[in-house]
Order: sequence, then C-alpha cells, then structure tokens
Amino acid sequence: MSVYGCYGRRCAAAFSAGTRGSAASGGRGGQSRIHPSSSVHNALNTVWRWVNAFDRKGNKALKTGRRGRRPGEQKALDARQEARVRRAVLGKYPDQVALPGLVWTRPQVRQLVRNWFGIGLSLVTIGKYLRSWGMSPQKPIRRAYEQNPEAVARWLAERYPAIAKQAGKDKAVILWLDQTGLRSDASVGKGWAPVGKTPVVGKTGKRFDVNVMAAISNRGELYFTCFTGSFTGPVFLAFLDRLVRHLDRKVHLVVDGHPVHRRIMVRDWLAERVDQIQMHFLPGYAPELNPVELLNGDIKRHVAQANPANPAGLAAAAATHLRRRQNQPEMVKALFGKPEVQYAAG
Repeated sequence: MSVYGCYGRRCAAAFSAGTRGSAASGGRGGQSRIHPSSSVHNALNTVWRWVNAFDRKGNKALKTGRRGRRPGEQKALDARQEARVRRAVLGKYPDQVALPGLVWTRPQVRQLVRNWFGIGLSLVTIGKYLRSWGMSPQKPIRRAYEQNPEAVARWLAERYPAIAKQAGKDKAVILWLDQTGLRSDASVGKGWAPVGKTPVVGKTGKRFDVNVMAAISNRGELYFTCFTGSFTGPVFLAFLDRLVRHLDRKVHLVVDGHPVHRRIMVRDWLAERVDQIQMHFLPGYAPELNPVELLNGDIKRHVAQANPANPAGLAAAAATHLRRRQNQPEMVKALFGKPEVQYAAG
C-alpha cells in the first residue's frame, strides 16, 4: 500500500471517530499528503471511496471531471421513443394505453416507459421530460359526463357573442351569478409547523352552514348577499330586486340551470321588468364557463381561516372578505383571466 493510501486510511478512521485530520507533508516528491477537509465535512463513505480510488489509480483517480451527461452520450430514451411517449401523454388518457387513472402523473408515465421499452427511469427524470414537452403539474377541471360539447361550442361561438352585442346596444352591464355554500367544518388548509408537531386548530363541534349568492362583471363589479336556509324563489327575487334598484342601467344576467332560476314566479317577475333585466342560461353541466365559480373558491379559502363559532360569525367572515373584494376591482377582473372564462373578459 502507498504512503498516501496508508495515510488516507488513518485519516478516514480518525474521521469516523470524530477527530479532525491535520495538514501533513513529506510524501512522495514533497507533495502534500491527502486528508479529509475539516471545513467540508465529507461523509465517511466518500473519504473511503477517495482512498480506495487512489490505491487503484493514484492521483488520476482524484482528478475532478465534468458532471452530468457528456456531449454525444445517449439519453435514457432515444428520439423515437421520446416522441412516442410524448404523443401518448399529450394526446391520450392513461386508460387508453392500459394504465389506471384519469390524468397523467409521473409514476404513470414511468410505468408507460417501462411497459413499452423495458426502461426504468427515476421520477426526477420523468419530470424533466414532461417539462421539456411544455407540461406542468396542474389541478384538473372536473367536467360532467352529461355536458353537451355542442351546446358549449354554440354558447361560445353564437349565444354569448349575441348577448354581448345586445348588451352593447342597451348600454347594459353583463353580470354572472352563482350561489355557494360555506360550512363550519371546512378544511383550514396546510400550514408550516415543526416536523412531527402537527398544529392543532380549535373548532366548534357543531355543524352549520351559510349560503352566499354573488354576481360579478368583467369590469370588476361585485354584488353579493349572505343568507341561511334554503335557496328559494323569494330569496332569489329579493336579491334581483336589490340589484336592479341599485344599478342605473339594464342588466343582462347569466345564470346556470338551477331549478330556482326557472321558477314560474321568477319568469313572471322578469317579464314585468324586461327594460331593467334579462336572464340568460349557461349550457347545462358547464360550471367552468361561469367566472363566479372562481370567486366561490376564493371565498372558501379565505373564510376557512376565520374559524367561526356560529352561523353569524361565518356569515360575517364571508361578508368581510367580499367587501374587501368589492374594493379590489382588479382582483375581480382577474377572475376572467382563466382560459375557460376568457371568452367573457371582453
């Protein structure tokens, strides 16, 4: 064994015992002897690997080289294989290639590569491939099987443009309306805490809920009401009555197909006020076309942090947040920036 190797092994042993090596000289040709650096604190396994490599190849073994794949080295997937996987991920669902699940995840893509080519890749490598294909992890939009794609296409291409044109002639405002329920037992969400010490949030053991009805425009306007109990025709008409009395221009109101919206009493009320308000129905089972759905999510995320003790507290928390949004028209207008509702932004 060389002087360097012997000395290196003594240093490695001293390192494992918690001692620090000191600089020494006097080896071959007056070169400094190799020892583990106390400032870097290299792992013991790394030190032994250096010592064994020196025993085999001398100084050449300790020369640092370029990290990563060298130019010209083959990737895990060749161009043909990569193109085939990319086409599958971008153009098909997992169940179309004999894999479980509704959306693509890194483990599923890894399994696809293994099934097709017998190549095992790490999740990190799969993630790099996915990002190089212009993809990113995203929360999927839920879409009902009952949705009629032709009705959605007709709404986007014909019905809504006609509503916008008529609203322009009437010098009217287009408002989108929706209702949502807030529950006392809603999840507070994640927060930072020391490892192994899950935070405890005090909550009432009673369950209660409050409903919110809101209408927004792509100009940043927001109108709302909070109520308890069921959503009924009188509740809906009370809100509409306040709306038309508050606004000094005609309203084109876009709503979903909730049964209350179609009540005879609602139709009769609207028929008497055609100069003040007109109501238009979104395609069935297409909530993603309504920007108020995004406001509903915003309300729930913020109100969950309030941790109310009773229905009045829950309603107050919702009203406080919505009043804040009324004073932030840019935030309301930003709700129309999501691709599914950009059609309504103009």
